[in-house]
Amino acid sequence: MHELSLSRAIGQIVVRAAAGRRVTRVEVDCGALRQVVPETLTRCWGLTVEGTPLAGAALVVNPIPAVVSCAVCRAETQLDWPVLRCGECASTDVTLLSGEEFLVRSIDVET
Repeated sequence: MHELSLSRAIGQIVVRAAAGRRVTRVEVDCGALRQVVPETLTRCWGLTVEGTPLAGAALVVNPIPAVVSCAVCRAETQLDWPVLRCGECASTDVTLLSGEEFLVRSIDVET
């Protein structure tokens, strides 16, 4: 369950960025190809922040779909499976446009 170590890493980033201010919400972008289960990450977040300055801060996970651009037919298609293949012509000559993200998008703090 790597979501536990990911939630710890997010917590470290947030504590540094918050600089002592109370955090109310953390928003994370998570690409479909990252093999992270959003519900598990959220559950781990609750365990990770319990008893810390981040206790009570909500974690919001924004799923980012995997999208490819095809060099053959020029289509941009969203992947349903983790196979880098054009959804229109089935070519493997594609460029990944999104789906590998894992980013702390925003942190809401009290002033």
